[in-house]
Amino acid sequence: MVQAPDLLAQTIWEGLVSGVLYALIALGFVLIFKASGVFNFAQGIMVVFAALTLVGLYEKGVPAFLTVILTLGVMFALAVTIERVVLRPLVNQPDIILFMATFGITYFLIGFGEAIFGGNPKQMIAEQLYLPKGAIDLKILGGIVSLQKIDIAAAIIASLMIAVLALFFQYTRIGRALRAVADSHKAALSVGISLNQIWVIVWFTAGIVALITGIMWGARSDVSFALEIVALKALPVLILGGFTSIPGAIVGGLIIGIGEKLGEFYWGPLIGGGIESWLAYFIALGFLLFRPQGLFGDKIIERI
Repeated sequence: MVQAPDLLAQTIWEGLVSGVLYALIALGFVLIFKASGVFNFAQGIMVVFAALTLVGLYEKGVPAFLTVILTLGVMFALAVTIERVVLRPLVNQPDIILFMATFGITYFLIGFGEAIFGGNPKQMIAEQLYLPKGAIDLKILGGIVSLQKIDIAAAIIASLMIAVLALFFQYTRIGRALRAVADSHKAALSVGISLNQIWVIVWFTAGIVALITGIMWGARSDVSFALEIVALKALPVLILGGFTSIPGAIVGGLIIGIGEKLGEFYWGPLIGGGIESWLAYFIALGFLLFRPQGLFGDKIIERI
């Protein structure tokens, strides 16, 4: 690190971009958890399904920007369907039942997506959406740090999305209703909050987050079902930051993103590589042992 500070800066930059995108994925989980109190295992496949829908519509001849609108329509239809078919019959059921329901949604979307779009990787339509390409080389710390323009765009777009969602939760009437629903379904219903409408709104918002995440990650690699594994990196992010905290998702995402890049580049060769695939879960395990509520989560105190 001392001998080549430019490589350190390059590694931190790449980790920063990954961390911001991890935080964006984690926000999708936070949205559902705030509205239902249940971890939504299906958020990862929603990222893949949204990206595949976008690319699939373009391959059918739909103009690029129209595919974005139509994909948002698909995600809204998905939100309504999940609320009507899955969530509404399970109101006031134990959290474990809702959690297992998200497993069912996950495997349904995997099978449905493979049946419609196939299992082969697809190329994201980044150029058609006018996302930048190329790189910017900066001479700093006695060397050159290369910043991919798509990474810069991804970091900016993800940061703006995070800021909008934070303001939405804090200052809007729907945001307050979401927090009320998360505290107690029965209490929210007793004061006139429509649980059905809140669930549609929150799942649709999570679908918007999934689409933006799928576009950004797909533009950096490709669109395939392997993206679901990347999306599940949000789980250790949530463990670090706390399952109900938007600032926690941001900080946790940056810790995981930067930490795994530093670990892979500097310490990976010492143990044979592959650190990036498991380091995030190792860090999360440490937090579960010593601070299970996360950095920004509320400590649960049970009185007997």
